[in-house]
Amino acid sequence: MDRRSRDTIHEYLELIRKYFNDGKRLLEKDPIQSSEKFYEVVVESIKLLANLYGLDDILEEANKCGGWNVSLLENVVKRLKDKVKGLKEAWDAANYLHVWGFHEGKLNRESIEMRIPVIEDFLKNLEDIIKG
Repeated sequence: MDRRSRDTIHEYLELIRKYFNDGKRLLEKDPIQSSEKFYEVVVESIKLLANLYGLDDILEEANKCGGWNVSLLENVVKRLKDKVKGLKEAWDAANYLHVWGFHEGKLNRESIEMRIPVIEDFLKNLEDIIKG
C-alpha cells in the first residue's frame, strides 16, 4: 500500500495536522478561513489516500486535468469508503464547510465546531493507516 517514502508520507501528514490546528486556531476570529482549513484537512487526506492505495487511474486523471477537482475527490471517497473508516462522513462534513462556511460565509463557530469531531476521528484513522 505504501507508494511514497515514509518520510514524504510523514511530512504530508504534518501538513494535514497543521491545517487542522490552523482551523481550530481560526475558529473564533475567522470562521470562514477556519472552515476552509478543515476542508483542506480532508482534501489533502483524500489525495494521500489515493496515493497510498494506488488509485493510479484517478492520480493520472488529476495530473492530466492539471489538478484535483470535486469529481476526482468524490471518486476516491467512493472507492475507499469501505476501507477507510470515517472517510465518507469526513468528506461530507468538509464539503459542507467548504460550501456553506467558506464560499457562502454562513456558518458560525458552533456550526463549524459540531463538524470537527468527525474530521478529527477521520484524521486519527488516517494516522492509524499510516502507522500500519
